[in-house]
Amino acid sequence: MIIKLQSPPAAQTESTIALLWEKPENAKEISAYNIYMDDKLQGICTATDHTVTELADDKEYEFYIEAVLHNGRTGGRSNSIRVTTKSVCEHFDITSYGAVGDGRTVNTAAIQKAIHACTKGGKVYIPRGIFVTGAIFLKSNMTLYLEEGSLLLGSPEIKDYPLYRYRFEGVETMCYASLLNTEDMNRERLCNITIDGPGKIDANGNLLRQQELKEGLGKPGRALAIRNCDNLYLKDITVRQSPAWCVHLIYCNQVSINNIKIHTKRNEGGEKYGNIANGDGLDPDSTSNVYIFHSTIASQDDCIAIKSGRDREGREAGIPSENYRVTNCTFLSGFGVAIGSEMAGGVRNVLVQDCFFQDVYSIGSVKAPRGRGGVVENIKYENIVFSNYSREHEDGRWFRGAIYIDQFYSHQEFDALKEEEVNEGTPLIRDITFKDIILDTIAGNAIYLTGLPESPLCNIILENINAIGKYGLKANNIRGLITQNVSITAREGGARELKNVVDGLEML
Repeated sequence: MIIKLQSPPAAQTESTIALLWEKPENAKEISAYNIYMDDKLQGICTATDHTVTELADDKEYEFYIEAVLHNGRTGGRSNSIRVTTKSVCEHFDITSYGAVGDGRTVNTAAIQKAIHACTKGGKVYIPRGIFVTGAIFLKSNMTLYLEEGSLLLGSPEIKDYPLYRYRFEGVETMCYASLLNTEDMNRERLCNITIDGPGKIDANGNLLRQQELKEGLGKPGRALAIRNCDNLYLKDITVRQSPAWCVHLIYCNQVSINNIKIHTKRNEGGEKYGNIANGDGLDPDSTSNVYIFHSTIASQDDCIAIKSGRDREGREAGIPSENYRVTNCTFLSGFGVAIGSEMAGGVRNVLVQDCFFQDVYSIGSVKAPRGRGGVVENIKYENIVFSNYSREHEDGRWFRGAIYIDQFYSHQEFDALKEEEVNEGTPLIRDITFKDIILDTIAGNAIYLTGLPESPLCNIILENINAIGKYGLKANNIRGLITQNVSITAREGGARELKNVVDGLEML
């Protein structure tokens, strides 16, 4: 049986190559995968991704993957691929341009000078130390590398973040600049940007958010706002404490996110950021061909929120988010992997697989209220373990349960069976699958599925799910609900409540 192997976009450095492969049909028979490099066994892993390290620069390697079955025999081999590491590049140490890592000096000009000096394919190097900076702007064909023990700390002064017009919550609007931005945000496209290394990026959002909201000249900034970039690679970094969404990718294409950590609710020591709201972890926005793997997100809001613009403006822009793979990730607070609610440009072809959720309120959600328009289709959540024992949030207009599709999102009161006219603002949701899931939550519904009566959810599949919730299954306005091997237990009330669910309903 063939295993499909690839090295995802831009996921190569001078000494590392990331590999991803698809699970074969006999995946449940597989105990591990052998990784071969140049016909020699390089390593073994149980996940469907592996980053090969300690490679020579500017050298081509050949890889293939071999499945190992539970009985010890081999059970399928991948295609072979050839991948080349990057060449050793020129380094531009920011301290050579006047930066001082004392935790006090504002280094914006020095860091920007190093970026401007960086030659094509070069690396701007952040050494150990605490480097305070305002908004800085990356350019094409460069790597920003953060050494172990380094910290880019956002300046607490609002004057260090100029105003720019770019997208937030689905519309183009004035925003305070983020800590890391891309040059030419509203003009030509950029390419080949890497942010790498074991260092940390802290946007100082607790202080900045208060000031930005008080002055009110724009929407709060982010920690990273990367716009109009092809071939973007985020690897190993820790990003935390953003004034709003933490990592925002706008109009990007070919993105790999490997082993990063995002903290928007608490720091790594568990201390809560007191003034953060809109604290999503990662927001790919009208961004396509995205691979997110082996990463950890502990979020104040949605852990990952896949978006594509809001209402008429989003529909007119017409740039979808499509072709996503989220695998082997860990989520430790927040609201799981969400689609919407700004999805007017469309979202399609999303796989969330082999992920672990602990004290997160939802595995996945699709939020598409009236007025958005657009189509959400071909979404799959598979092989998930989920537990939530926090009571901080309960069933309400912003949150419905561990698995939920909500076309009345943000509405406190509504009549789920009252039809309205179908128009360009009527969204369509179809072909959504939740499979091989174990979930236990004390907040909200185990499963909540509510479409619009004038535009019912289409082809919703629940398969191999063992669920315990505060409430059970609630389903409204669905054409084609398929359930197979589904067990739902409600701590309060009945196990299921269905209204206007037609065609294809099978027994739980």
